[in-house]
Amino acid sequence: MYQAVGEWLSGTEAAVLLVVLGLATLGTAALFLVGVAGYRRRGTSVYLLLTVALGLLVCRSVVGFGTALGIVPMPIHHLIEHGSDFAVATLVLYALYRSGPPSPSV
Repeated sequence: MYQAVGEWLSGTEAAVLLVVLGLATLGTAALFLVGVAGYRRRGTSVYLLLTVALGLLVCRSVVGFGTALGIVPMPIHHLIEHGSDFAVATLVLYALYRSGPPSPSV
């Protein structure tokens, strides 16, 4: 029989977690769309790297929903979540590196 949430969640916890996941997904999706717009406007590799990082944050939220709903097993959840944490940090740091030193202000 299909369960609405994973076995490791109960009533109130499940409701709170699903609300938080919903808000996180909406927030990261909005940021991702802003990133896409910025990349389309600027077209630089730095904007692309940051947009990909924002896209990974959206994917994390989707995996979180999958785990809460019992679709994604907890070990897979941890591999994807921590792997994407590393990837996001790497992309942001590389974007900072690619942006170069600050130009002198006049």
